[in-house]
Amino acid sequence: MGSSHEQSLGIALPNTIRHYPMGDQAIVLSFGDSLSEAVNTQVRKVVACIENWSQPGVIEYVPAYTTITIYYDPLTITYQELLTAFQTIVQDISDDPKYKAVKKEIPVYYNGDDLAYVAQYNGLTEEEVIHIHSAPEYRVYMIGFVPGFPYLGGLDSRIATARKEVPRLKIEAGAVGIAGQQTGVYPIATPGGWQIIGHSPLQLFDLKREKPSLLEVGDLVCFVPITYDEFVQLKAASYGY
Repeated sequence: MGSSHEQSLGIALPNTIRHYPMGDQAIVLSFGDSLSEAVNTQVRKVVACIENWSQPGVIEYVPAYTTITIYYDPLTITYQELLTAFQTIVQDISDDPKYKAVKKEIPVYYNGDDLAYVAQYNGLTEEEVIHIHSAPEYRVYMIGFVPGFPYLGGLDSRIATARKEVPRLKIEAGAVGIAGQQTGVYPIATPGGWQIIGHSPLQLFDLKREKPSLLEVGDLVCFVPITYDEFVQLKAASYGY
């Protein structure tokens, strides 16, 4: 994240946080140059602090793989004032239990249109793809590109598969996909180019909930294979019909 404006914050974190402006209404906090569990843990700890931050002038924040971008009103608070205020809230970050990752299970009916392709692409059977995909514990590194979409780290390289050359015009909510070395779940219906290997009956994003997104940055996710009948029952319960 190199920048001629990049500086360091001398605060009590395992690694130094670097910062630089993005235009005149945002500050980017950089926690490292490569994706790792350690870096993501730092991002998550700082996000936990910012969630309850009632700093005048702060509009919103957007966590990503190795950065957090804080948007602010420059008429209310200056760049330097924001840095000073931020430094204050992160001074006492520690290994408190509240920062421990939350484990969540996502049931999946492995029936995706691209399951056979992913198997063929990697020289595996469909059953092997399902077993490999559902074996690890994944970490949510980032939420985006649409509301509630979790980018999960930890995909086994044996089932890594390139994106589709021509994206689909619509992928339904709950679709579980693979793109390169990543896996994720579509929370809403949207166009997309990920290889779809299954579907989850859970409603991952719902504006009526206090926290609309079922998954949050830092969560640990396990995929649990289910049958079609279980999928139908769980989807009816999740969506309330």
